[in-house]
Amino acid sequence: MRLRPHPPSVWSIGRRFVKSSRHRRFWGGDEAAGDRTRGGIKHHQPFRPTANHPQDQAVTDHQNLINARTSRQRHGNRAKIVGSDAGSRGLCGDFAGLGVQTPPKQSQSANQQDTHKCHQGLDRFHRFRFNPKQTNDEKTAALTNDADTILRPEAVGAEEAGTRLDKWLSARLPDLSRTRIKGLIDDGRVSAAEVTITDASARVKPGQNFVIAIPPDRPADPLPQAMDLTVVYEDDDLIVIDKPAGLVVHPAPGSPDHTLVNALLAHCGDSLSGIGGVKRPGIVHRIDKDTSGLLVVAKNDRAHHGLAEQFASHSLERLYRALVWGVPTPPQGTIEGNIGRSPQDRKKMAIVSHGGKPALTRYRLLRPLAGGTVSLVECRLATGRTHQIRVHMTSIGHPLVGDQTYGRSRSAKLRHLSDSARHALSSFPRQALHAATLGFNHPVSGAILRFESNLPNDFNWLISILEAV
Repeated sequence: MRLRPHPPSVWSIGRRFVKSSRHRRFWGGDEAAGDRTRGGIKHHQPFRPTANHPQDQAVTDHQNLINARTSRQRHGNRAKIVGSDAGSRGLCGDFAGLGVQTPPKQSQSANQQDTHKCHQGLDRFHRFRFNPKQTNDEKTAALTNDADTILRPEAVGAEEAGTRLDKWLSARLPDLSRTRIKGLIDDGRVSAAEVTITDASARVKPGQNFVIAIPPDRPADPLPQAMDLTVVYEDDDLIVIDKPAGLVVHPAPGSPDHTLVNALLAHCGDSLSGIGGVKRPGIVHRIDKDTSGLLVVAKNDRAHHGLAEQFASHSLERLYRALVWGVPTPPQGTIEGNIGRSPQDRKKMAIVSHGGKPALTRYRLLRPLAGGTVSLVECRLATGRTHQIRVHMTSIGHPLVGDQTYGRSRSAKLRHLSDSARHALSSFPRQALHAATLGFNHPVSGAILRFESNLPNDFNWLISILEAV
């Protein structure tokens, strides 16, 4: 009796496939894996799945298809190896995982479609990888969306070698928080030498160049919501609002509705300019949630362009009144320094020595209060950076009263005050800052417009208590 040799098991087939695949990748047979090794990504593991690398997927799909065909020729259609995510990733091959199941019958047209998909992916890989005439911008575009914003910071310096990737990028891109950068890395939006990097803790090396692809925002349309507004001036082109403290200007994370934009949509209808974006129709500038005062909003594109040009050239008049701790010395002066995200706390702004945006504030002492414990000052903005007055006044040792972000405890200076004054200062619920004057040229008629706003009730109440000390 002649015994037929037992056919190799599915497990042995899978082991042979995995072993040969690992051998090719470890010794450089996989071109993409070799590039990652040469690219200097410290924590890359060659045996990990490469689903995060779009340029590798076409080669993997093609190899899977070849092995699947070989398996069917040798052993028929008794069993096949399938991956749990084969369908979601669009894999064509049979060896995408290690589960065993009886394959359903597939028509010839379906097989042809699978083969066509794999050939398309392989063609795309070759166009991306092996076209010597393709520029870096074209290669980047092959793996990104046309709507993405592409950032290319300068190469890593020798003194920066060994820094974490997310920390290095946050220093080079001050407009992005470290949390935002980590999210971009996790989403496969950061690459070096055409290789996607998904490890935020990877250490950078001298001379490395990184490309960051920032996807466009996909905001929801804000809905009109009727609210009481203090309208100082309005015509067919613009509207000037006296914003109360506590009102957010436009929808943002944590404040999706009940903002000034929602109120303006109810007040103005569809006439608001759309240049500011879906979530910011008509908004030319903004003031912080807990800052009160004057704000101008464009109602059409022409007005929006005209106002934006005046803000860009710093030709507007913007005057704020603030209560600060202590008495500034000298009584008037100029504070100048680039403002960017704080290296110590990415949620705060600070005067930075590298990067940031130029900022200039002129201040003037109006009068000291409570024996010099607090002073009423006037601040004129030559530029309009985020938290500019709060950051600049803090930098000279006179933070704003009630500022929980930049203010410091003044318990020592409160001891000589009355109980009512001490309680009023320590419990003031917001930064004591008010946009008191706004002047500009009408963007359509050219007429000079200047508006003033009186101090709000909470501001006057605090001043009256301090004047009584």
